[in-house]
Amino acid sequence: MLFSKIRHLQLLGVRYRSSHYVTTPIFYVNAAPHIGHLYSAVIADAHCRYQRLRYPDTEVRLCTGTDEHGTKIQQAAAAHEVPVGQYCDEISALYRGVFKEARIEYDDFIRTTEQRHKSAVSDFWHRLQSRGHIYSAAYSGWYCVSDETFLTDSQLRLDEASGARYSLESGHPVEWTEETNYMFRLSQFQDDVRHWVKQEARIRPVKFEKILLDTLSEPLPDVSISRPANRVHWAIPVPNDETQTVYVWLDALINYLSSLGYPNEQYLAHWPPAQQVIGKDILKFHGVYWPAFLLAAGLEPPRQLHVHSHWTVDGQKMSKSKHNVVDPVEAAKQYTMEGLRYFLLREGVAHSDGNFSHVKALRILNSELADTLGNLLSRACAKSLNPHQMYPEPHVEHLSQLLQHLDAGKRLQEALFHLAGRCEQHYEGNHFHLVADTAIAALHAANNFFECAKPWELKAGGSSPNAQRLQTIIAMTMDALRLCGIVLQPMMPQLTSRLLDKLNVPIAQRSWRHLGESFATPATPATVGNGPESHQLDEQSSALLFQRIVEQQDKPTEQRTQSPAQSKRSKSKRERKSSATMS
Repeated sequence: MLFSKIRHLQLLGVRYRSSHYVTTPIFYVNAAPHIGHLYSAVIADAHCRYQRLRYPDTEVRLCTGTDEHGTKIQQAAAAHEVPVGQYCDEISALYRGVFKEARIEYDDFIRTTEQRHKSAVSDFWHRLQSRGHIYSAAYSGWYCVSDETFLTDSQLRLDEASGARYSLESGHPVEWTEETNYMFRLSQFQDDVRHWVKQEARIRPVKFEKILLDTLSEPLPDVSISRPANRVHWAIPVPNDETQTVYVWLDALINYLSSLGYPNEQYLAHWPPAQQVIGKDILKFHGVYWPAFLLAAGLEPPRQLHVHSHWTVDGQKMSKSKHNVVDPVEAAKQYTMEGLRYFLLREGVAHSDGNFSHVKALRILNSELADTLGNLLSRACAKSLNPHQMYPEPHVEHLSQLLQHLDAGKRLQEALFHLAGRCEQHYEGNHFHLVADTAIAALHAANNFFECAKPWELKAGGSSPNAQRLQTIIAMTMDALRLCGIVLQPMMPQLTSRLLDKLNVPIAQRSWRHLGESFATPATPATVGNGPESHQLDEQSSALLFQRIVEQQDKPTEQRTQSPAQSKRSKSKRERKSSATMS
């Protein structure tokens, strides 16, 4: 089996833990970015931030970008009466701007209109052709322009009234097409692709593995990998045949190689991808076509596809016609971009569609960020309780009493003791909602402990025993804040940075291994010195982490419908807004 023959690539010293290459899908520039696009990017970014935090000796690489060829792009540019290249430039810049504001820490932003990518596509084509996997043939079938794919009769729905046919999966209309194209021998790789899919943890969540295996249970037809240039001119020409252009999906998928410098051998330092984050709507292209193309080229397929579901708005599918497409830039004006990041990761679950609700966003962000986390920091830093603005060390005698005789103290200790292990398990599976559950539960325990310990009844600034007991309560509370701040860094890099800055935690002490340094680990009073030494808080940093969101009459969720490629008069205001966030 071909798949087993290329396994030797793993043994070339390329990497096992030395490199961790992660990709987002590249985003189609037929419209401005919405929260679904941001969700893909935030998942990948949070995953990479966790990898760097947990495995500091691993080189983590994140790549994203924009997909800029195809019929839809031609049509969108024509509709806005601007040159196609200009249209692509402007929409691609919007993605860069959103990702910059959302602190997506990518290593490369690739565009399929770049020469480096075109060169990679040309080389990959020659590689497939030289191995005998490409042939020319007359082709006819139902083509869906919106999905950029040919569909079989079994994938269509017939409208009896109009006689029109539509994609069963997307609902988009199709048109009958007859043309001579270059074909890829997909049918020859069915067994190899099925073998790849069946490998442990290859496709996650597991429901999408079952969907792929169902697809692979039926014979795979060979697939067209080119279109006539007179029909699709905004595309990469087929090498040595100017009458044909490369099929947009073959072109787009190769970005994962071109971003690494392929065909130069430098790409081998990171290949294959450790994880590719995709939406469920492009599962077939990444779970069937992509591994088949790679296997045909003699390259190892990705180690894992992480497939996420979509977002609805108030229970309805996002669509321009419903005017409910959520623009992340506009939404961030009310929720903050950090709050939006948190909400998407907190509320999104990969195996099921998430629901974006203004009411739910307000409730979660106010309850968890403003109250549970932010209010606890404010109380621990209050000058009435902490006049010297210290992160104190706990005192052995009082720590022992609080842990032995106060149930809330025991519960806090247990929550913090298990925090690292539980969050690590959840992060490894990209279960960000469970990371948030675990951290917020620990913060609830800290708030409950603070209430039960009643530090306000102790005289601040006095001598022992009251002063020492008060310092111990504050120390235990700040340990909880510090540990939760560390584990939440991948999800909220800016907010946690402000939290750890306020606690005056050095950058070098914000790594995963420092989660073992607190009053809770090991769980005995004799190891009280396990936490940080007493030190001054950073008085230049604010203790206000997240301002409570006050309800506004106009919800900032509707997508900006005016593309930057529309008329100059209508686009000028929006471009000025966007330019402030662009790289």
